[in-house]
Order: sequence, then C-alpha cells, then structure tokens
Amino acid sequence: MKLQFDVLNKEDYEGINKKLERKDSLDVLKWAYSAFGDKLVYSCSFGAEGMVLIDLISKVKKDATIVFLDTDFHFKETYKLIDQVKARYPSLNIELIKPELTPEEQAKQYGDRLWEREPDACCNIRKLVPLERELSRYDAWISGLRREQSPTRVNTQFVNQDNRFKSIKICPLIHWTEEEVWMYIELHKLPYNELHDQNFPSIGCEYCTKPVAEGEDPRSGRWANSEKTECGLHR
Repeated sequence: MKLQFDVLNKEDYEGINKKLERKDSLDVLKWAYSAFGDKLVYSCSFGAEGMVLIDLISKVKKDATIVFLDTDFHFKETYKLIDQVKARYPSLNIELIKPELTPEEQAKQYGDRLWEREPDACCNIRKLVPLERELSRYDAWISGLRREQSPTRVNTQFVNQDNRFKSIKICPLIHWTEEEVWMYIELHKLPYNELHDQNFPSIGCEYCTKPVAEGEDPRSGRWANSEKTECGLHR
C-alpha cells in the first residue's frame, strides 16, 4: 500500500500505530524515512523538542530536509540558534520559509500590529499559508508534539491523519516528558535557545511570547492576554 493522505483510512492508521506502539523515537524515525524517503520533511520551531529531533534525525538521515517558518518576527536568539545548528549539522538541509507578505506589506494591507488585534489572522498569513504551500511538496511531515504539552495533544499518535494540511503527520516524541527532553539535551550537549534559561519554556514570535512564572502552564506565555493557545498548525 502506498502511504499517502488520500489513500490511508482510519483502520490503516490504527494498524500502523499498533505496529509502532512499542518502538522508540529512533525506530519511528527509521520507519518514517523508510516509508517516505525524500517526501518527508521536518517542520521545526527550534524549541527544546526540536533540538532532540534534529539530533535523532541526523542519526537516521544525515541529509534530511528541515524547514523553519520564518515569520520575520522571531527573537534574535532563535536566529542565532539556527546558525549554531547549521554549523553542528552541516549535512542537513535547513530551509527558512518566508510568508508572501513582508512585515511592511502586511502592515500596509491589514494595519499595524495585526498580531495584537487579530492574532489568528497574523498566524494564518505568516505560518499556516507558508506551511501549507511547503507541505504540498511532501507526502508526510514530522512534528515535535508531546502528549503532556497540553490537553489538546493528549491523543496524538506516532502517525496521524492531518486533515488541516492534507498530509500525514509523524510525531516521534509523543511519550517524552519535559524532563526527558532536557536530559537528552544535556547528555548530548546540544545547543538550545538561550531564552529557555530566561523562563521561556515555549518560544514563538517575539511579539506574542512572554516569560512564564514558576508553576504556570508552560504554554501560558504564548499569546498571553488572549484566549488563543495554538497557532493552528496542529488543530
């Protein structure tokens, strides 16, 4: 059977996940690259989970393609980290994907500070549309979702039907805890975003990310002061 979004049904996904349920993350990645080859891409935000996945992917496919949604609004620390990753893993193909509109064009068309007035619209322009365009070139994509991150992610499987992007979403880290993520980073001396040391557990665009107080939900710093909790990539 050819593994494509428009071919697989619910029973197919259940069967695949049944076969993978006792596998570890590296095994899931080996299965994914064996199944999809160059038609598999990792969409990476360069958070802590991203660093773990990049390191694991480099052990499976040294020339894998990794894309970063460069909204033009990221922290300088995030761009610094990307440069560090490129230096550490020179064989990986790391691409920065831009929106069609520059920040100036967006402001002219939609008004200044759209992220404050209509955060969903800003995310759509600068994240969802660019990723939709990019994923149309592939059969499947990798994500760093973990089940413990939020209530909306507790049912995430290793292999998921992604109706939003008409694709197949592979999530190798679903069983990892935050502690395990950081243990791996420390054990392998991986670079990571300096903002994690400044109470930023989840890092997105500079205008929509705030530090989080001890004991608060790790994602409460994203789109603070609004009801928004997801950019829409994983709905």
